[in-house]
Amino acid sequence: MLTKRIIPCLDIKNGRTVKGINFVDLRDAGDPVELAEIYANSGADELVFLDISATEERRKTLADLVYRVAEKVNIPFTVGGGISSIEDVDILLHNGADKVSINSSAVKNPQLINDLSAKFGSQCIVVAIDAKLIDGEWIVHLVGGKVPTEIRLFDWAKEVEERGAGEILFTSMDNDGTKDGFANEALAKLSTELNIPIIASGGAGNMQHFTDTFIDGKADAALAASVFHFKEIEIVDLKKELKANGIPVRL
Repeated sequence: MLTKRIIPCLDIKNGRTVKGINFVDLRDAGDPVELAEIYANSGADELVFLDISATEERRKTLADLVYRVAEKVNIPFTVGGGISSIEDVDILLHNGADKVSINSSAVKNPQLINDLSAKFGSQCIVVAIDAKLIDGEWIVHLVGGKVPTEIRLFDWAKEVEERGAGEILFTSMDNDGTKDGFANEALAKLSTELNIPIIASGGAGNMQHFTDTFIDGKADAALAASVFHFKEIEIVDLKKELKANGIPVRL
């Protein structure tokens, strides 16, 4: 069985790491380069950086951040936020990112997934999907969860896979920041219906939640932010706990 991955997520705004609840009420969580180095040295398998306030003119800022992170870490890292073209991806990969994450731009222009996958390889294209449970249906939201669509999560996830995405990063907006656990029912359905890895995001509050998402949610990786940023869970302790529960991890 493939080892399960633990991925700290750093939401970046104005060059700083921030964390909120249900996508709002942001608070400062530190310098992203310093945090990246700490995580790389403490057992994280990968890192994800999301520029949550990305706009066209900030692309150079993000590229500089990517370059500084690449100098400090020796584990794969994914960068997302405001990416909408082959040129954007080229800049970020050239500066040291291993993968890129696209979200709103993929929904607005699904062909982008095909184009990026063809140019750079599916292994470095992650499609992030933010969804909320509305009247019993998981509905995709855009622009950092602010804009609802009429797209259903499972339909979109299948299309994303068919278009060449290498992974899906699924965030439950209902669970995000609540520390009540991941949306394991939806995750299990995604993992069962798709053949590409699914990264669980939104809701981590304790070590048991990680165990549950790997067993019940069938997730391939688990992403979290505040429990790591504010040292509520140490990654090395988490991995020992997972291993004790029979979950394969890299120690």
